[in-house]
Amino acid sequence: MSKLGCSSRLVVILGIVLLALFLTSFVMGPLGSRLFNIDVPKELQINKLHVVLPSEPIFHVGEFAVTNTLISSCITIILLFVLFFFATRKMKMIPGRLQSFAEVVVDGIHNAIEGVAGPKNVRTFFPIVTTIFLYVVTNALLALIPLWGTWGPVEHITEGGHTYTIIVPFLRAANTDINLTLSIALVSFLFIEYLGFSRIGPLKYMDSFFQFSSLGKAFVDLFKGNWKSFLSGFAFGFINIYVGLLEVLSHFIRIVSFTFRLFGNMTAGEILLGVMTFLVAFIAPVPFYGLETLVGFLQAMIFAGLTLVFGVMAVTSHHEEGAEHN
Repeated sequence: MSKLGCSSRLVVILGIVLLALFLTSFVMGPLGSRLFNIDVPKELQINKLHVVLPSEPIFHVGEFAVTNTLISSCITIILLFVLFFFATRKMKMIPGRLQSFAEVVVDGIHNAIEGVAGPKNVRTFFPIVTTIFLYVVTNALLALIPLWGTWGPVEHITEGGHTYTIIVPFLRAANTDINLTLSIALVSFLFIEYLGFSRIGPLKYMDSFFQFSSLGKAFVDLFKGNWKSFLSGFAFGFINIYVGLLEVLSHFIRIVSFTFRLFGNMTAGEILLGVMTFLVAFIAPVPFYGLETLVGFLQAMIFAGLTLVFGVMAVTSHHEEGAEHN
């Protein structure tokens, strides 16, 4: 039998198996069972999706609640530590698979940062940007493992006269905890502002917001008796201060946008997977797993990329930008 015939037969068999799984999951699901009036055995029923936004506590250490998202976050940290520890423990000129994988990841992120920040600033941004990217993307990928969100004690709740069975998972996607996304946003915000104050200097960095120099120049014109220049400079000075206040507000709004962008996208993805699994299990959710993998990478790139871009803007004063354009 030719190889072409074997491969085509395998494709047909695989297609039949996938179709059978799809039809079985559809008939056993709530849509098919209602459509064909089938009583699905309780053992084969998939529990109705119950959305709980706050993370659930698994156990307590004193008064401190250890939640399922915190456990997932710790697993991510341990996994990344173990991966790069063994990848760099015995580095060789001819790398093995694990070292090659680590080098590809590190070189790719390093080159991306260098393309935005330049060779001079790449060492400044590399640690924080790489940490944010790897942490967020690993959280997202671990959440796609079937063990996440499906393993835990069973509880029964009653709503509207109906009793539902829900699972309180031991492991839950860390990115769906708003406290975690807020903590990453705060780290990014503090890092950016620290760079601005330390690299440019407090006075020069604040002047990039409010531009007090134009107001000071107006008072110099006043002492010189140039009333026309004083009035125009004084008016524009207060306009610059107002614009500066809006700029300061925009910096704090970054915390909100960073937090809810990651939290919202990851939570929506988890709900989407839960709904598709409830309606048509086995085959239908598979394309959405691929979509959520892509979304996880995109969210990690956006979070790390915006941290990088805002950081580069912070270490570049407005005066230096104007000089470059001139």
